[in-house]
Amino acid sequence: MHAAFFLLLGGALARFLLRHPGEARTPWIIALSVVLAALYVLGPALGPGRGTRPTPRRLTWLALVVAVWVVLVVLAPSFAWCAVPLFYTGLRTLPARAALVLIGVLTVFVVAAQLRLAGNFDPNLLLAPPAVAALATAVFVHMERQAERQRALIDDLRRTRRELAATERREGTLAERQRLSMEIHDTLAQSLSSQQMLLQAADRLWDADPERARAHVRTAESVTERGLVEARRFVHDLAPADLAGGGLDEALRTLAARESEAGLAVRFHAEGTPAPLPDRVESALLRIAQGALANVREHADATAAAITLTHLGDQVVLDIADNGRGFTPEPPREGGVRGHGLPAVRARTRQLGGTLTIESAPGEGTVLSVAIPLEAS
Repeated sequence: MHAAFFLLLGGALARFLLRHPGEARTPWIIALSVVLAALYVLGPALGPGRGTRPTPRRLTWLALVVAVWVVLVVLAPSFAWCAVPLFYTGLRTLPARAALVLIGVLTVFVVAAQLRLAGNFDPNLLLAPPAVAALATAVFVHMERQAERQRALIDDLRRTRRELAATERREGTLAERQRLSMEIHDTLAQSLSSQQMLLQAADRLWDADPERARAHVRTAESVTERGLVEARRFVHDLAPADLAGGGLDEALRTLAARESEAGLAVRFHAEGTPAPLPDRVESALLRIAQGALANVREHADATAAAITLTHLGDQVVLDIADNGRGFTPEPPREGGVRGHGLPAVRARTRQLGGTLTIESAPGEGTVLSVAIPLEAS
């Protein structure tokens, strides 16, 4: 529609210059055409159109555009058909009733200009402009309704996906809890129960039959050893599955590849000499990266993100940067951690004796940096 406006404006100006060269009004026509084009270009910089209440600046701009166009049509009727793109400008800027009134006024000027050009009465010139205005309005209203339906469907889809994801997380949590409870009951609980029975028996026999009592204690010791092996297996099973493949570097590289999707490109980069890290450090840093990328995906509106893992010998540093909308970082609140996202990152970092740094500003992206000293881990 913008291209159509400038084509119609340029065509009308060329027609006038070809048919009326050297007239006294020609400089005025040229100047008004330039002013109208400049005003039209300024429109998108004055705020959004339909869907929000028009600002006084945008209303003033629309009034100036219409006023300059009216003066042009009065001086040169050939500029009348520039009104068709202005129909859409009015519909996108004003409330529905005000836009229809503006379209009616513009249509009257178009009819008058066409009759003036014709020199005599022509029913076609009287009926064609209102028909064009009605068609343009109907097309715009239909497109707006279709767009509104599409936005509603997209919102429903997003809401359904969030609800489904929450349901799946709850079901997964319950299933994992049930699995762990059964594992603990069948192994650790049974081991502790056996230890208790053996130690109670040893206590009863300690004076009467010391040898049997010591045998019970030795059996309890072996049961304890097996229970310790089971406990260590639980700890290993509860560690992030991605770490089982080849350490933190490989896990972060896999995470970056998995999180890269349409609209968000995630890359991973490692610096320094990789060194074996304690299991709890690897697990915490991987969880921090997962949480940070979840925030980027849900809140930052970013198109690119980068994960950098730096091995510095006495510490390891994890940086997650994005080119999203950014925000104004707030100081951490006292009194515990609630929710997820940054509070969870602060909690994991604090548990490992590390430091968390957030650099961000509205419109300038975000860099989250976590430094973990290896001595403290």
